[in-house]
Amino acid sequence: MTITKPQLTQIISLAKQGTSSTQIALQVGCGDSTCRRVIRKHLPHLNRSKGGRPARLDTATKRRLARDIVSGRAQNATQLAKTFNTTAPIPVSPQTIRNALKEADLKAFTKAQRPKLTSTQHKNRLLWARKYEHWTVDDWKRVLWSDEVKINFINSDGRVWAWQKKGEDRYSEKLVTGTVKHGGGKINIWGCMGWNGVGYCVEVEGNLDKVQYVDILESSVVKSFNKLGLRQGQKYFQQDNDPKHTSDLAMKWFQRKKLDVLDWPSQSPDLNPIEHLWVLLKVRLSQYGVPPKGTHELWERVEEVWNDIAVDECRRLIESMPRRIKAVIKAKGGNTKY
Repeated sequence: MTITKPQLTQIISLAKQGTSSTQIALQVGCGDSTCRRVIRKHLPHLNRSKGGRPARLDTATKRRLARDIVSGRAQNATQLAKTFNTTAPIPVSPQTIRNALKEADLKAFTKAQRPKLTSTQHKNRLLWARKYEHWTVDDWKRVLWSDEVKINFINSDGRVWAWQKKGEDRYSEKLVTGTVKHGGGKINIWGCMGWNGVGYCVEVEGNLDKVQYVDILESSVVKSFNKLGLRQGQKYFQQDNDPKHTSDLAMKWFQRKKLDVLDWPSQSPDLNPIEHLWVLLKVRLSQYGVPPKGTHELWERVEEVWNDIAVDECRRLIESMPRRIKAVIKAKGGNTKY
């Protein structure tokens, strides 16, 4: 079969890219044997086939598929295969796509859950990080960190690990964490911590509103400052921007007490080290052998675990603040690993 000069040029170009002779023949519109003859004549240095089933994807296509995943044009191998097969001469399976992505040193993972940030929130987080970029750990020692958290009655949300014997039933009673559909219940707590350990921890009654929040501030914040040795004029109180935290009632309370409230960017739990203290609390609550008999016993357990949290554990979290701020700046105000 005689081929034209443009066909010859295209065959040589595709062969250099690693495209198989079968696929080249389909694209160029010539016979497979003609294709192989041209390649042998003009590109004798190319490795000959080692036999076996020919690759479904050439090198250039694999690179393009990897770019599509990295750029976000496709979210997963199944979606990528569906799009690819609409134009591909030979359809491929999602597993073939996965294999190609692994060759490109890509690895599938579960997306982490992070707050959805608006462009304004990105900007404000970056401005905040720039403002406190030069604060040292000594500066952060002056802050009393606060937050609220939910503690489940049956399962306190902490990850529970277990060892399994080979052949053992994966869902045997000792290898699962019990849950209930109704009646599990929960309690909400407010707590705070500083450089010298945990402050006071308070059980929230029902849904926390601005009135109850000010009651908690009145009963626990000043006492926590005193307990942790934070002196007047050398301390800050941290809270997020929940409306009940920033209400006129709360702001007037801070003014009366002459307390400086640390300014705080919205949607920024990754900047608050007490978030990791809640994780520690929940993990230790999950280590009790049996569920609590009621909310009263659950609260007793919370108090016991809370009061056992070591000073060094609080300090380790607060020492991470300069790193957290650097991470926000690096992410240009975006989410961080924290």
